[in-house]
Amino acid sequence: MNPLENPFSPGAGSPPPELVGRDAILEQAHVALHRLRLGRPAKSMILVGLRGVGKTVPLNRIRTIAEGDGFRALLIEAHENKSLPALLLPQLRQVLFSLDAIENVSEKVKRGFRVLRSFMNGLRAKTKLGDLELELGVDPEKGTADSGDLEADLSELFVAVAEAAADRKKAVAICIDKLQYLSESELSALIMALHQVAQRALPLVVVGAGLPQIIGLSGRSKSYAERLFDFPAVGPLTPADAASALQSPVQRQGVCFAEDAITEVLKMTQGYPYFLQQWGYEAWDIAVGPTIELNDVKEATVRSVKALDQSFFRVRFDRLTPREKDYLRALAELGGRPQRSSDIAELFGVKVQSVAPLRNGLIHKGMIYSPAHGDIEFTVPLFGEFMLRVMPTAHFRGR
Repeated sequence: MNPLENPFSPGAGSPPPELVGRDAILEQAHVALHRLRLGRPAKSMILVGLRGVGKTVPLNRIRTIAEGDGFRALLIEAHENKSLPALLLPQLRQVLFSLDAIENVSEKVKRGFRVLRSFMNGLRAKTKLGDLELELGVDPEKGTADSGDLEADLSELFVAVAEAAADRKKAVAICIDKLQYLSESELSALIMALHQVAQRALPLVVVGAGLPQIIGLSGRSKSYAERLFDFPAVGPLTPADAASALQSPVQRQGVCFAEDAITEVLKMTQGYPYFLQQWGYEAWDIAVGPTIELNDVKEATVRSVKALDQSFFRVRFDRLTPREKDYLRALAELGGRPQRSSDIAELFGVKVQSVAPLRNGLIHKGMIYSPAHGDIEFTVPLFGEFMLRVMPTAHFRGR
């Protein structure tokens, strides 16, 4: 069939042609946002799930919902090489400028600019702000958000921005993707800032997305995190939703998947949205049509595995040290479900304390997480199978 008409879109954060299975999360977000706009208390949210489950797509949709509800909504993506302040400052500056553009002067908005300047000055020497310069045209608000202590200063900044929004009868939604890359001190500061905002019933909310370890990190950072956030789980799609994600886009173009072809795709992808898009994309290009048959899907599996091995899996594999690769190879050998850390150590022939630094480093890199005390599991679906393909011979034995 014509590849130019292929409806599927495998890619990081690419919106699928059919967003299914996320209605409950989107409705939960809509209710929370609407309550906040009405001046009623509402929790912030963190979407939690493995890689490839499609957290970014609903996060972007929630941002759109917030904008439609009158919010000043911003989206940032956390990563290892940039601090939270450096990510937030340009975006909050834009929020304040948009509030300042509304007719009539607002002292709360002007104060927001001054507090933003103080925040930047106070943290420049202590955080990775680099060469970030913001043109604000105001003097700092001395004695506010300028201590250099991120927890104290971010709280004062959030309160000032939220007060400015409230003065304009607006609200602010801060959407943060890949929250697991925040340092523990940054996550703690973010939670404390939200706590201060919530205590004052101000119209500012955070909607984030992150890997499963973000729940434990939040709890360790601040014991009251569970009272500030809901943590809706974003998992693989149900068989019915996964089938709809495949069938609906092609049916709109006069094409359909055979039933056994859909069954095969679901078996190979386990219902993970990213992989559904990959298999659907390859199957479309292979099929003659108008029916995508089982044999088309089997050939699509060969192409999909090759494509994933060269990109989705490979970019993560190449970030690992040789010893980390050995650790993940050991995890893959034990199987796809959660495994005990002690069993990994046994394969290495060492005590569990000896491999703890490897385990911690891989958690920090977002390759594994601990679903329960002493257990570990891949954060990347199907990564175990990749490890067996890319490292057919185990190198950890006898070390």
